[in-house]
Amino acid sequence: MITENLDVFLADFGVSVTAGAITGVGLFDMPTQIIADGMVLTSDYTLTAKTSDFGGVSYGDAITVDGTAYQVREVRRLDDGKFCEIGLSKV
Repeated sequence: MITENLDVFLADFGVSVTAGAITGVGLFDMPTQIIADGMVLTSDYTLTAKTSDFGGVSYGDAITVDGTAYQVREVRRLDDGKFCEIGLSKV
C-alpha cells in the first residue's frame, strides 16, 4: 500500500491534465506503436494519475494532457487503487 504523498510523487515528472472541470497532474508515457510494413497502424498512449482525480473518466471522455487533446479508451485501477492507468487515443 502506498503511504507517501501522491502529489509529491507526481510533482517531478508529471504534466498538466484536464478532464471536464477537473485539473490535476499525471505521468504521461510515450506511445506504443503497432507497425506493419513500415506504416504505423495505431499509437496507444498511457496516462497514470491519481484515482481520486481521474478515476471517474470513462470510455469516450475528452481529456487534455500537456495541451494535447485525447479521448479515453479505458481506465484501470493499479495495485491498491490510489493510481489509475488511463489508455488514450489522440484526437
